[in-house]
Amino acid sequence: MLPYCERVADARPIVVVTKDALADWVARDQGLRAWVEATGFEAGAGSLCSVPDDRGGVARVLVGAGDAPDLWTTGGLPFALPEGDYRLDGGIDVRAAAIGWGLGAYRFTRYKAAERAAARLVWPEAVDREEVGTLVETIWLCRDLINTPANDLGPADLADAVVDLAAAFDAGVAVYSGDELPDMGWPAVHAVGRASDRRPHVADLTWGDPAAPKLTLIGKGVVFDSGGLDIKPASAMLLMKKDMGGAAHAIALARLVMAQGLPVRLRLIVPTVENAVAGNAFRPGDVLTTRKGLTVEVGNTDAEGRLILCDALAAAMEETPDLVIDFATLTGAARVALGAEVPAMFTNDEDLAKAFGAAVDRTGDPMWRLPLWQPYNRHLASPIADVNNVSAGGLGGAITAALFLERFVDKAVAWAHFDLMAWNAGDQPGRPKGGEAMALRAVFDMLRHRYTG
Repeated sequence: MLPYCERVADARPIVVVTKDALADWVARDQGLRAWVEATGFEAGAGSLCSVPDDRGGVARVLVGAGDAPDLWTTGGLPFALPEGDYRLDGGIDVRAAAIGWGLGAYRFTRYKAAERAAARLVWPEAVDREEVGTLVETIWLCRDLINTPANDLGPADLADAVVDLAAAFDAGVAVYSGDELPDMGWPAVHAVGRASDRRPHVADLTWGDPAAPKLTLIGKGVVFDSGGLDIKPASAMLLMKKDMGGAAHAIALARLVMAQGLPVRLRLIVPTVENAVAGNAFRPGDVLTTRKGLTVEVGNTDAEGRLILCDALAAAMEETPDLVIDFATLTGAARVALGAEVPAMFTNDEDLAKAFGAAVDRTGDPMWRLPLWQPYNRHLASPIADVNNVSAGGLGGAITAALFLERFVDKAVAWAHFDLMAWNAGDQPGRPKGGEAMALRAVFDMLRHRYTG
């Protein structure tokens, strides 16, 4: 249940105060200034000061915003404040405050109940409730999918999430699975997923006016990655339930597109597999023929995500879309380059890159462009196939992975690839430890501006 409520008489007011504004703000009330000084409140980001009333209750809550308030200023409040109802009383953009509050109220409760209920925020009058509520619910969905362990989220379950989304928005959907995949044009997906006792799937959703600009979203749906025959060490498997984080992002973005009614013909492609070890697992040294017809020498079975994505990208190109965006938890190299909190973005389109930059500025939702450095293509050379799925030297791994994917993209089609962590390593205001939607707000903002102005 979303942590908002209608206006109530006893809702406690919240005032957001920056460091620079604090002195002027308390100067109007000598008693308030004395209380603030006595409590040591200096309006640092995330700090709180409960101001008592004449009866010993709480007259208002001061929330520190540091140098300037942002989306996360209210993110810690739903669980930092006592249960009850609160209302905003100035100092912050109400839309950002409502979104931050909603994201901070998230808890993954499928297996363990929350210790307490989140404090509730009275809907600010100027906020579009439907728009904010949809955004918060969608990010909760993305987090829930990533947080769900592989025993309860197999390939069929992830495909079902796409089917459920289609039903909610009256979209068309086709699902392919198991040994039918090669004949249906998904040979690389089948090769990666065939060793698991849970069949590989591809879910393919379509929605919107067929005459509208074609927007295709693709998400890597590896529900668990053992590494295959190039098996990971145990420590590297601990977070591999999140290897379907790209699919969670694509599903969430498709939900926003449909809920907000963007004037596009949307296609969502989710190839989903478990990369397991068995006698029929694909092997290092195997050569796979992909949907596009390009042959791939398998240099490492732990570089499986790009293999399932290449079939999906080839399928997307068959209808010459206006824009293709793929999301994947693809490489550790991207995390080495940018850390866990900033997704790497690659694109073949300069105007699209500028549009993403403007969206980052508007939303504060970070991403960073890395180059499709063409000379590095030499590192993907294979003596027996068109391309190897890994680079020979290992350096620049995020770039060489993106270059591998680019081979399946038509030059005339605008394309963006996101290599993201999809996980918060620790708790931050509005961003609890666990699965996370990264760059989602910025990407949707870009799409809304691109297709509605």
